[in-house]
Amino acid sequence: MSYLKDFQTHIAKHNYSGVLKLWEEYCAGDELDIEELKAILQSIKYSEMADSFGLHVQEILPLWRVTPQSPGSEEIFKLIIDLQTMNDDALAQMTLDFLKAKYPNDPLFNEKIRLIGLRNREKFQGAVSNFELLSHMKIGNYVFHTGGWGVGEIVDFSFVLEQVSIEFDYVPGRKDLSFVTAFKVLIPIPPDHFLALRFGNPDLLEKKARKDPVGVIHMLLKDLGPKTTAEIKDELCDLIIPAKEWTRWWQATRSKLKKDTFIEIPEDIKNSFKLRQTEISHEQKLSDVLQSKPNADTLIEMVYGFLKDFPETLKNEEFKTTLKTKLSEALLLTDITPAQSLQIHFFLQDLKEEKESENIKEIFKNCSSIFKLIDEIKIISFKKRCLNHLQQNSEEWPQIFLDLLFYIDISPLRDYILSALLVAKASDGLIKKLEQLYIHPAKYPSAFIWYFQKVISQKTLPLCDKQGRTRFFEGLLVLLSRIEHQPLQRDLVKKIHNLLSAGRFAIVRQIMQESSIEDVKEFLLLVTKCHSLSDHDQKIFVSLAEVAYPQLAKLHKKEVQEDLTIWTTQEGYQKLQQRIQQIATVETVENAKEIEIARAHGDLRENAEFKAALERRDRLQSELKTLSDQMHRARVLSKEDISTQEVGVGSIIDCKNTHGETINYTILGPWDADPEKNILSFQSKLASTINGLSVGESFRFQEETFTIEAIHSYL
Repeated sequence: MSYLKDFQTHIAKHNYSGVLKLWEEYCAGDELDIEELKAILQSIKYSEMADSFGLHVQEILPLWRVTPQSPGSEEIFKLIIDLQTMNDDALAQMTLDFLKAKYPNDPLFNEKIRLIGLRNREKFQGAVSNFELLSHMKIGNYVFHTGGWGVGEIVDFSFVLEQVSIEFDYVPGRKDLSFVTAFKVLIPIPPDHFLALRFGNPDLLEKKARKDPVGVIHMLLKDLGPKTTAEIKDELCDLIIPAKEWTRWWQATRSKLKKDTFIEIPEDIKNSFKLRQTEISHEQKLSDVLQSKPNADTLIEMVYGFLKDFPETLKNEEFKTTLKTKLSEALLLTDITPAQSLQIHFFLQDLKEEKESENIKEIFKNCSSIFKLIDEIKIISFKKRCLNHLQQNSEEWPQIFLDLLFYIDISPLRDYILSALLVAKASDGLIKKLEQLYIHPAKYPSAFIWYFQKVISQKTLPLCDKQGRTRFFEGLLVLLSRIEHQPLQRDLVKKIHNLLSAGRFAIVRQIMQESSIEDVKEFLLLVTKCHSLSDHDQKIFVSLAEVAYPQLAKLHKKEVQEDLTIWTTQEGYQKLQQRIQQIATVETVENAKEIEIARAHGDLRENAEFKAALERRDRLQSELKTLSDQMHRARVLSKEDISTQEVGVGSIIDCKNTHGETINYTILGPWDADPEKNILSFQSKLASTINGLSVGESFRFQEETFTIEAIHSYL
């Protein structure tokens, strides 16, 4: 279509003389491209130069006459008559002959000829289109109103009164239109047209959309032209597919559209899906893209996605050879990385159906960092192949797998590593590795959540016994208290909340029932530090603890009555003040804006952003209330409050275990606590155990015995 773009450029620039010059050149051609001419005439018809151009449109008729008759050539003649303004006798006779040939047995032929202006031949512009509309006027047929009334169903018509009665989609009631008006604003819609089905039989169209979604998209694009994703949604969502099911239906449909050889899929969401005139094979589509010589990463992603979607194309030996050539050429790029080279060799290995090439072994041999190599590989299955290669070719693979277990942030790969280590019976090193998760949960938050879920749901894996579940649950609460104010960890915080509250706090209920009373006390203490948990959530924890150990109810009341004081350092007190100020002056204001923005989106029942904003408001209000209450009970440590004769708040103690190893613990308030630095809250289980002890006395912690060698003052 070499002329179409030039015509459209002149039309867009309102260059009428340029259009006429180009038209003269076009009409002097030897043959006609039906689709191109159709597009040219349609572009002119809907432009401001249509009336003026009507004096020249007949110049194409000599070329049209020698074109073989077809539905396309008939459409061209109809457009010529729509545009023409000469109304000469020769063209009138030609139009009459065209209609006689097309409608030889129409009993109302002469009446329709009179209505479209061909009897007196004074003005018959649009005669063919108008005749088609009159022939379409049957009760139950559908039309489209170009003035914005939408699709309409013909309910009555009269050639005597020269009017038609229609019920439209977008206007209430029955509308009577004269034939003269109908000629200007109505377009006939065939019964099998997308719009006719959507208006007249939406249940049938919905059935089709569920059974053959690609077929419905074909119909939509054929009848309505190219459409973007948003425009397709406008045509189908709610009207055919319920809104609540749309996302799932469209995702499934879009994956099927990728495999259709007639539909052109846009790379950008703003661009349109198009229906091709001729089929393009999957192999040809990829070959066309590869001609543009994409960079290595793009090439790898394209080839991987293509072979995943269309594995049957590898039966085509010619295409397979072409693909091998393109991949081999990519290996010659000067800036190709080891990770890119490895992935391309994986492709070549599959295409050549070989076990493993020496090139792959060489890349691993020269690799300076297996961590970096795996990290730079974007395709998960190729990461797994790297792990498999290590397992098959390296004697040190168990240690490498242990090192990778927390480094790789992809659960399926972690599962693979875990399974491999279990099969290899590397349990001692694995248990020590997994223990690091609950000892330092904030160091590996993603890995912690991954294994926590296994600990709760399984029984055969390491640390999945009652003691292991207790330690991991304690670690979960520690992790939540550490990350709940980190913006980058918002999704992880939400996931922890969901884990805790799922099944009416089923996990919490299970852990409370199987843990010791001392552990349960520790849980309740940790929960008070998790400010993102609402008052209601914290009350549920207390209630479940009291169900497991009824004596906690009395003990809790006694402890509250005995000591409501919260000890803190001056730094901890200032940190609390800053947090209260941050919530009151920054986060609450930001949250109010979030609520207003979300409210403006409408439909509050289905507005996820609005619900999330309200949930955040509740959490902020709960945290502010809790912190304000704690601030009133806070007492800043002074030198007089700290004793060096026995362990208490403000003490730094030097301890030694049975192996002669020395460790220091500092006991402060909950706001100053930092287990990573061995700074304990005076309310913690360990602090409660050693509270009141003197130099020379011993205590047990995590199955080890410690002896206190010295006590110092924190201040």
